[in-house]
Amino acid sequence: MGIFDFLSGEFIDVIHWVDDTRDTMVWRFERHGHEIKYGAKLTVREGQAAVFVHEGQLADVFTPGLYMLETNNMPIMTTLQHWDHGFKSPFKSEIYFVNTTRFTDLKWGTKNPIMLRDPEFGPTRIRAFGTYSVRVADPAKFMTEIVGTDGEFTMDEIGYQVRNIIVQEFSRTIAGSGIPVLDMAANTADLGKMIAAEISPIVGEYGLSIPEFYIENISLPPAVEEVLDKRTSMGVVGDLGKFTQFSAAEAMTHAAQNPAGGGMAAGMGAGMGLAMAQNMGAGMGPWGARPAQAQPAPQAAPAPPPPAEKVWHIAANGETTGPFSKASLGRMAAAGDLTRESYVWTAGQDGWMKAEDVRELAQLFTILPPPPPPGI
Repeated sequence: MGIFDFLSGEFIDVIHWVDDTRDTMVWRFERHGHEIKYGAKLTVREGQAAVFVHEGQLADVFTPGLYMLETNNMPIMTTLQHWDHGFKSPFKSEIYFVNTTRFTDLKWGTKNPIMLRDPEFGPTRIRAFGTYSVRVADPAKFMTEIVGTDGEFTMDEIGYQVRNIIVQEFSRTIAGSGIPVLDMAANTADLGKMIAAEISPIVGEYGLSIPEFYIENISLPPAVEEVLDKRTSMGVVGDLGKFTQFSAAEAMTHAAQNPAGGGMAAGMGAGMGLAMAQNMGAGMGPWGARPAQAQPAPQAAPAPPPPAEKVWHIAANGETTGPFSKASLGRMAAAGDLTRESYVWTAGQDGWMKAEDVRELAQLFTILPPPPPPGI
């Protein structure tokens, strides 16, 4: 047996990969000693690419098709091996099959709320989640930047990094879009295109692309959603007066149908029905027709009672006199019987005070000149 016959039977001459998983992105073709027979057949199926790495250096990338590994279709490998034409020998090289199909239905979501300034609600927080798909667009760059020498690389190993990129660009884009929160649900398609355009250059540095990006939901905090629900309910109710009458009728019906309530429920329902009938009958005419002016004429509010007049007592020579009205004190001041130095007291006053120190009585002395200064 010649040496070439031995090599033909010793080494694998058919190289291919059939993927039976759903998350494998890169798979290394395993063989003894990394030796590949010269002239072996390489089958690259649709949705695959084969990357040759020779002595740690990326050599060739093969797209879908059937190849005979010879010098005429491996120019880079031929240069690296320094093969002479016609010399057929095994060569050592690692072959990585790269899955170039789309990995779909991948989930993304905001782990923490995103702060933004809404034109209607002001500063608020939102959460969002959705799906996306990813595919390997540049197998050589993907092998160089991400995979390295990993013999079996799955989507889970890079999915976390891609999700971080998506959330980062989503937060930045949504915060600067200026779209009101209430209008975001109607613009998810446009928002998805905007965010995908921002993500593509970043993941492109890894040799990846994002063919699809979807926003499934954008939600507000529960407290804000509760307020919005109340606001929506008010809009649905419309006329609050009619809604109140309707609610009273509903409560009366439920009370009458509740056997556990007994006489109390019946009495409550009868009372509510009577009150509603009185309210409705007040605006009806003698034949049941509502007059043109159903509202009763407003009644004037009663006048408040006059304020109680204060009375005063005067202390002089160890005796008290009074009570005197303010008008009486005015006449006494004019006659000189009440002076600025006279002590007066009224209910609620803290002890006796000089008349000139009581604000209400001080004005009685403004019409009279003060006593002359001493020595004049």
